[in-house]
Amino acid sequence: MTHAGFAAVIGAPNAGKSTLTNRLVGAKVSIVTQKVQTTRFPVRGVAMHGEAQIVLVDTPGIFQPRRRLDRAMVRAAWGGADDADAIVHLVDAAAQLHDAPADRKAQADVETIVAGLKASGKLAILAINKIDGVKRDQLLALSQGLFETGVYSEVFLISAKNGSGVDDLKARLAALMPENPWFYPADQTADLPARLLAAEITREKIYLRVHEELPYSAAVETTAFQERKDGGVRIEQTIYVERESQRPIVLGKGGQTLKWIGQKAREELVELFDRPVHLFLHVKVDERWADKREFYGNVGLDFEA
Repeated sequence: MTHAGFAAVIGAPNAGKSTLTNRLVGAKVSIVTQKVQTTRFPVRGVAMHGEAQIVLVDTPGIFQPRRRLDRAMVRAAWGGADDADAIVHLVDAAAQLHDAPADRKAQADVETIVAGLKASGKLAILAINKIDGVKRDQLLALSQGLFETGVYSEVFLISAKNGSGVDDLKARLAALMPENPWFYPADQTADLPARLLAAEITREKIYLRVHEELPYSAAVETTAFQERKDGGVRIEQTIYVERESQRPIVLGKGGQTLKWIGQKAREELVELFDRPVHLFLHVKVDERWADKREFYGNVGLDFEA
């Protein structure tokens, strides 16, 4: 008897949702960087456990939205949770226990999610993440306090990074999946279109290289994805930045930074697609990219949010 269903992973930005999704799936399906709000749209990863197939919806972080892009991301996150058979609310343990400005923001985001769950009447699984280095009595007090909000069915203490506790969570999610034929072949790990995945990987490399200098203001669009006779693929991408002053940051001295980004992205794409990849990157200044309707449709976000 096969089981298949959807599990949404929700949480504040930087709680570790993408790392957890990748750990559950056992492959890289969601980009991971040290920059918050890197996941802009729900990425689905497919995890197998026995006869159960768990389609993971890795949602954008839920936070207090300020601009159109933010609103669209928050709407996408709740949309992913609405349609799911199980919801995992991932909470960064350390951020809940400390008092730096970033931690206070994360605490406010957790409160927003608790309120959202209360309003929806849905119960979620609470997964307290990044438990390494946090004292056990602090973890127990934290989980007890959150559990008493009444929006959780159970609690798991995990480390998405090193895998601690993740297998138990995976087994629990598998048990919650309804009886269904599998939605995807057993060896498929993600249903993200190749063009989109290629753009996400390039965007990850940009943030890894220039995350200090370039605030949250770059987008990557795959403008051409052509099969070649030699079995390889030619990919052309445009990197959008909002201001002329950001262009030299992405290009780097003598084009070195862009060359590094292209090389790292290409190496990963070769591994992912298992064939030769010819990658061409262009940098374009467009201060309105975050207000362009077509950008939203391409990545499955709601422009009208």
